[in-house]
Amino acid sequence: MAKKNIIIGVTASVACYKALDVISRLRKQGIQVTVVLTKEAEEFIKPVLFQAVSGSKVITHDMFNAPDEWDSGHVSLAQRADCVAIIPATANIIGKIANGICDDMLTCAVCATSAPVLLAPAMNGNMYNNRIVQENIGRLKKLGFYFTGPIKGSLACGTEGMGHIQDLEVIVKEIQHLIK
Repeated sequence: MAKKNIIIGVTASVACYKALDVISRLRKQGIQVTVVLTKEAEEFIKPVLFQAVSGSKVITHDMFNAPDEWDSGHVSLAQRADCVAIIPATANIIGKIANGICDDMLTCAVCATSAPVLLAPAMNGNMYNNRIVQENIGRLKKLGFYFTGPIKGSLACGTEGMGHIQDLEVIVKEIQHLIK
């Protein structure tokens, strides 16, 4: 059986560090992981951490950096993916994807892939419950995107509510299900 390739997209949420644990769990199962960080995520966490855990070069937001070897980065990345999982998925990334905005490596890879895409939302409860965010989530679900969570829990703003990232074990199981 061929080795599975997963793209883990990381966006700017306090929950971005949780993606490290998901990556570690997937690697222990022999799954190849490529990490794509948004520009905003790099304000929260440095690429070197993801490189250490994934064992692979981390792809950042800049689509116009000279590649190590020529290919159209977002397309080749998307073509070799068995699944794309965005952990955490912010209101911003959900809105961009729902509206076809492709302004960085992650959004372009999502647009170019035929693999299943899983989003694990994490945000303030008021943001999550916002009608626009809910419409974007509904639109993506109708288009065949997969979602896991969020769940009710402690939020970065110090409150308790809906918007806490899904349990990591559940996220890993969802990815495993999508790559079978």
